[in-house]
Amino acid sequence: MLTSTSNALRGDRPVDQLQTTVMRAELAAMIDRITVTDGARETAVPRLTLARASHMQHPVHAIHEPAFCVLAQGSKRVLLGDEVYIYDSSQYLVVSQNLPVSGQVIDASPEAPYLGLRLSFDVKDIAALALDLQLGETLPMRASQRGIFTGELSTTLLDPVLRLVRLLDSPEDVPALAPLITREILYRLLKSADGWRLAQMAVVDSHSQRIAQAISVLSMRFQEPLRVEDLADEVHMSVSSLHQHFKAVTAMSPLQFQKQLRLQESRRIMISEHVDAATAGHRVGYESQSQFNREYSRFFGLPPARDVKRLRELQLGRTST
Repeated sequence: MLTSTSNALRGDRPVDQLQTTVMRAELAAMIDRITVTDGARETAVPRLTLARASHMQHPVHAIHEPAFCVLAQGSKRVLLGDEVYIYDSSQYLVVSQNLPVSGQVIDASPEAPYLGLRLSFDVKDIAALALDLQLGETLPMRASQRGIFTGELSTTLLDPVLRLVRLLDSPEDVPALAPLITREILYRLLKSADGWRLAQMAVVDSHSQRIAQAISVLSMRFQEPLRVEDLADEVHMSVSSLHQHFKAVTAMSPLQFQKQLRLQESRRIMISEHVDAATAGHRVGYESQSQFNREYSRFFGLPPARDVKRLRELQLGRTST
């Protein structure tokens, strides 16, 4: 009996692979048709963004909100601290916390562009579904894990993803059907092997939820001097526990996290508001200009003025094309 089952599973595997290939091809065709030009495109489906790139890109530093990411074509490299996550059309990426990451498209060409989607999460939806699935009883006992992970993109996940993207061709159906399909995608993710990582952020009094609160505090007050003792008190954790679980989730300490928030915001200010490095550094909380220049150069690879000049030239190049 066991041998027969194993043979059947082996026999079905090529069929599953073929079905997955066909579904990915359909998804790629739809994203290709809808996006047309390079860049990210918000859609009529709430929290669903489509993306296209015809060339390998420079790393993009950003605070990645909780989301489910799928590539129909191409591949991408995501860095969190010193850790590297690479995924392609055979895998998905889940980010379960607001994390400062660096993302880079590494496989794209005009003939075979990078095509992907991002479905951002609403923590309330995750909490409600986790409660329905009665996940809260066991999750708080688990050790904290990274707030980012990859998984195999199976037909059970591709099916609702395809149905969600197809709704873009019938916008009148979006209000009624998009919430149902989004809930199904969340259900599939929560039931996956690593789904508990996603559920943790929504379970009351779990370590991950407290780290999410700490991240929120840092995100709102990153310009202010940080006393880790005060942050630990605010999220009802000991200093040692905060350090342990914060690093487990984010791959960095609270101080390192704050530094990345400051540097990313300073870069945004210089580009969008056309201010100099001294002004930007002061606005994000640096008292020492030399320290700001040193940490900026170490993080982004160039001094502030040269980095901003390069980025503006890249933007002009994209605009001219």
